[in-house]
Amino acid sequence: MIATELGVSPSTVSRVLNTPGDGALRWGSAETVARIRAFAEEYGYSRNPHASSLRTRRSGLIGVLVPRLQDYVLATIYEGIEEAATEAGLSTFVTNSLDRPENQRARTQMMIDRRVDGLIYGDAHLDHAFLDEIHARGTKFVLVSRRAGSYPSATVDDVKGGRLVGRHLIETGRRNVAILAGLEFASTARDRTRGIVSVFAEHGIEIPADRVVHTGFDPAGGRAAVERILATGPVPDAIFATNDFAAIGAFGALRDRGILVPDDVALVGYNDTPLAAGGAVPLTTIRSPMHEMGRRAVGLLLEVIAGRTPESVVLEPELIVRSSSATSSVASSR
Repeated sequence: MIATELGVSPSTVSRVLNTPGDGALRWGSAETVARIRAFAEEYGYSRNPHASSLRTRRSGLIGVLVPRLQDYVLATIYEGIEEAATEAGLSTFVTNSLDRPENQRARTQMMIDRRVDGLIYGDAHLDHAFLDEIHARGTKFVLVSRRAGSYPSATVDDVKGGRLVGRHLIETGRRNVAILAGLEFASTARDRTRGIVSVFAEHGIEIPADRVVHTGFDPAGGRAAVERILATGPVPDAIFATNDFAAIGAFGALRDRGILVPDDVALVGYNDTPLAAGGAVPLTTIRSPMHEMGRRAVGLLLEVIAGRTPESVVLEPELIVRSSSATSSVASSR
């Protein structure tokens, strides 16, 4: 009807109405595009995505799996995913796996049943057997935040982030460090830990295995890890938590024992969440480009959907120094 009324071809109308923003100008002049959109708005035209998907065999839908959307880091990454997907004319929906393999499998099947064009996994495990299964089925997917196997991923350089922490602690005189290493099956935990350990090794300092504790990336995990460290050895002069929320839990455990940050123990987190700067003692941390990570993951997925094999994206971390790792009188006297 629109084509007949305006004297243009049906294909031109379809392309203009299905292409957002100025991208529609490739299908017609600015005047033609404006006339088509004005007519459609006046008569209440709305695109039928189901009909479009039957024709193109594309749903225009991206599925996203994360461990927990309530986590600030994952929520910020998802904002980037949604923003970039919207700009590309796609819709997204997200579900939580709680990092449980049975949930990953069930949620993935649910998304495939909804005919998603592709998936973005924010909950990849280093043991990537599940991802291998999905890949073998021909499902298009990429990873975000965590890496696994050789699958395309958008991550931050977590080894470098850990090295930045290590150099900072060495420069401020700390030698006896403990690490709240996070979840052992997550590349983020493994790489951040590997980074700091390598710097200390380069300075002839070995971080004992019992000073590297794997727990959750949350305040409860951070508290439990510090309590375990304090129960099995002397008070360290520095603690590196591979997540800001674990650092907050660590701070609470130290405070309860009368151990002062930074006078007795330097405390460093990771990700630079809003809570990092606003605590009783502002937290030194690694800033990771979370929002950009999400955006870049969408770009990778579009490449995969198009049949290409893109290179993984590795973004740069930045050390943000605050009061929690200020040089203490104890450290400076060494």
